[in-house]
Amino acid sequence: MNTSTTSDKAPIPSPDELRRNREERNRLENEIAELSARIDAAIYELLVRIRRFDELGGWSGATSYPQWLSWRANLAPGTAREYVRVAHALADLPKTSDALRRGQVSYSKVRAITRVATAATEDRLLHLARQSTAADLERIARAWRLCDRQHEGREDAKRRRNQELSIYPDVDGMFVVRGLLTPEVGAVVRRAIEAASEQLYQEAKDAEPKNVEKEPPACRRADALGLVAESALAAKLDTGTAGDRYQVVVHVDPETLKNVSAETSHATNESAGQAALEEAGGIRVSAETSRRLACDSGKVVMRHDAKGNVLDVGRKTRTVSSALRRALESRDQHCRFPGCEARRCDAHHVKHWADGGTTKLDNLVLLCRRHHRAVHEEGFGLTLDAEGQPRFTQPNGQPLEMAPAPPSWSGAPLAPTDAKLAEDGIAIDANTSIPNWGGERLDLPYVIGVAWRPGDNPGAEETAGP
Repeated sequence: MNTSTTSDKAPIPSPDELRRNREERNRLENEIAELSARIDAAIYELLVRIRRFDELGGWSGATSYPQWLSWRANLAPGTAREYVRVAHALADLPKTSDALRRGQVSYSKVRAITRVATAATEDRLLHLARQSTAADLERIARAWRLCDRQHEGREDAKRRRNQELSIYPDVDGMFVVRGLLTPEVGAVVRRAIEAASEQLYQEAKDAEPKNVEKEPPACRRADALGLVAESALAAKLDTGTAGDRYQVVVHVDPETLKNVSAETSHATNESAGQAALEEAGGIRVSAETSRRLACDSGKVVMRHDAKGNVLDVGRKTRTVSSALRRALESRDQHCRFPGCEARRCDAHHVKHWADGGTTKLDNLVLLCRRHHRAVHEEGFGLTLDAEGQPRFTQPNGQPLEMAPAPPSWSGAPLAPTDAKLAEDGIAIDANTSIPNWGGERLDLPYVIGVAWRPGDNPGAEETAGP
């Protein structure tokens, strides 16, 4: 039998404690709301700088701007992509941009608005943002986009139904071509005819310059259509496997693959040796492009006599074997260029095999196609340190840091401090970003029915709403 008299109940707080707790809760509530609005205002300043940095091309050398931003600002890749997208979208949405600058709407709401807003719909969406929560605005934006897509789909279906093409001979034996094509089909057909027409013009100009001006462009376009058709029929008769048809073949001399100076790597004189694309009719490519392609490709050795006749053709071999590539991918995981996490990569020889470098794990580094090109053709350097770790240099010879350098900013504060906000005429308090929402349930069909309009879809005809 338990005879303990100790009470498990918490002591009852005194009236003074209750008052102090209530005051602290109110203070924290206001501080949370105000700080959140200030953070949104700071995000606006960040987005402005992100957009301007992109316009200046400050991230050149990286695979993409979001990839560079993810590395430099310690952001998740998805967050970096959204920052870049929203930053550029706000350039065309001045009222939404100003509301974020003043902390009146949150970044979460702005992110939703910029997915669907245009100059014609910005006012309505901004009004909805001030009347709803961020979660409800996300639902509104998704429904809005669905309505846009359904409207576009109806327009596409209408165009598809109206598409037609007829070809028939007239009484003179000429063929009449008449049609109505969807935008995407029409654009492809026009581009193909323009390309074929230009080819016919150049051929006629080279063959007989005096007759070029006498042939009307419309006549040449008719011949171009025939050339497009002939090319399609010729392609139909193409033989060989799909792999053979779609691979790129480069003919290159051993001398060309050997290391050359920066001055001769892009030379086009004959002394640099042969490096030509087979599919492009022998168009030359630079020595460094040849070296890059040879880093990780199939290799066939062909011996020629003095007149260019083929004497012997060896077997096709892989420069980097499948087993070695698996080991390389297991070690590196992704591109080793600073900040890049691309996983579709080439195997790069730090010391090229044509210069005597070994095709072994300790001489290979994974580089994505963008950065593989940067190392070979754009002047970036790559060496291995004593521990076998890659070290990159910029074209000017300066080291490229593997991690961002510590900030050295010593100017005026960038965050929206009290002084900066006052200078800009912005007042932020605990009520700045509170929406005009009384807790009622979102009536999504009603909101979309009132706010969304078919005419908001640029270039589309007015049709009945969804």
